Amino acid sequence: AITEAIFHALHGVDRTDIRHYIDVRYGYDMLRSVDEIRPDYEFDETCMGTVPEAIICALEADSFEQAIRNAISLGGDADTLAAIAGGLAEALYGIPDDLARATLDLMPADMRDVLRALYARRGRRMPGLDEG
Repeated sequence: AITEAIFHALHGVDRTDIRHYIDVRYGYDMLRSVDEIRPDYEFDETCMGTVPEAIICALEADSFEQAIRNAISLGGDADTLAAIAGGLAEALYGIPDDLARATLDLMPADMRDVLRALYARRGRRMPGLDEG
C-alpha cells in the first residue's frame, strides 16, 4: 500500500485520490483523521495496525515535517509510523534542505554515498546535499 501511495504521489495524483485508492484496493479504513485515530491508538507492529495510520498522517499533512509530527503524535510504534509516513511525505512535499542537511551531517560518509547513489539512480535531486 505504501509503495503504491508513493508511486501515485510521485506521479502527481491528488491526496484525496490516493486516500480513496488505498481504501478501495487494500480495504484499509482511510476515512479516519489523525485526530480520530490518536485517542485510541496503541502499539501495533502489524501492517494493518500501522500502514493505514502512517499513510493518513502523511496525507493529512501540508509538509514533510507535519507528516512526521502527525505520526509521532499517535504514540505507539512511533518510529515505524514516522518512517512510513516520511517516505510518503517526501514524495508529496519533499524534504526541506535544512532538515535534510542536519540529518545527513549525523550520518557516516558511506551512508551518504549510498543515499546519493539511490537518488542518482532515480534521476532525482538529493535534498540537503545536491544543489538545486
